Amino acid sequence: MRKNKLKLNRKILILLLPLGVLLFYLSAYVPGFIEKYYSNGLYKVLAQVLSLVTGVLPVSLAEFIVISLALCIIFYISLTLFRVFRQKSGKRHILFGVLSNALIFVSIVYFAFVILWGLNYNRQPFSEIAGFKIQPASVDVLSNMCKDIIIRANELRGKVAEDKDGYMTLINGHSDVFSRAYKGYEKAAALYPELGGKFGRPKAVILSEGMSYTGITGVYFPFTAEANVNTNDIDAMIPATTCHEMAHQRGFSREDEANYIAYLTCSIHPDIDFQYSGTLLALLHSMNSLYSYDNQKYNEISQYLGDGVKRDIVQLRAHWRKYEGPVDDVATKINNTYLKANRQKDGVHSYGRMVDLLIAEYRQKTQNNPS
Repeated sequence: MRKNKLKLNRKILILLLPLGVLLFYLSAYVPGFIEKYYSNGLYKVLAQVLSLVTGVLPVSLAEFIVISLALCIIFYISLTLFRVFRQKSGKRHILFGVLSNALIFVSIVYFAFVILWGLNYNRQPFSEIAGFKIQPASVDVLSNMCKDIIIRANELRGKVAEDKDGYMTLINGHSDVFSRAYKGYEKAAALYPELGGKFGRPKAVILSEGMSYTGITGVYFPFTAEANVNTNDIDAMIPATTCHEMAHQRGFSREDEANYIAYLTCSIHPDIDFQYSGTLLALLHSMNSLYSYDNQKYNEISQYLGDGVKRDIVQLRAHWRKYEGPVDDVATKINNTYLKANRQKDGVHSYGRMVDLLIAEYRQKTQNNPS
């Protein structure tokens, strides 16, 4: 009797996988419902409670869980192989048990992911929330916007601190950035209530050096609701990366939208280092898009870059060039697959769509202020 009940429970747990998949794809047909009752309802409650509880810890619980889980999986696989090679009979039974346990584990994790965060992929686009009209733009519009962003970047760059090598520096370090990041979201929440809420502060990844080899600058962990930041990056990008992960924490799953929200919350932040970091993020994305469509205009516009901004861009490229390699390639492919599985059809290239939001904002501003 007990054995039959155990088998039934295992079957029920396995069914969580197709149930989670079904729930995720059905939710894509009701973005308004997801926006109102999940993203601004159930999710926001769950995430804030989780975030405030895990926020008590000074270090990332997510990092501890991921490392511990990886070690447990390695140990479990090693133990299973030892049992298979040692045992003369019943090997199929052992392997079947391992596969069954793996399927149960994946089912539970995926279903929990969908409930705790995944449905946010199917919420209303941020462009609708912000009232932006997304439409195709000519290269001239893109070029003019790039020039406007460069002017702002140059102005802000002259007001931030530099180190002895002439690179932008964070005087009080990363921890100080994490403690101030909420200020931009407080101001943004007055414009868009969807960006509001009380969450635990962002956390530094202890193994940031190793994380850099994957090309990942930060990660939101839905099972602990922590915004984790890779601090092994140039100082100029840390505030923007921090705000990017905080956007995920507030239920904006799409990478392109999280990038724009990072720019938005940095640009209206009261502190100059955040303003510059967010503007630099927007500059990098918009200039990359311009380069893809018109190399000549890109070269023309690049001449407007100030010396300080140029130095920071050179530093950024040199920094990440050190970590290029097979691990970075594999991580990119995995991330690409993950994004596509969650309905971001352009994969990693969806990051470029941030420019659509920047252009929509630029058009709105120029229409309101034609001079």
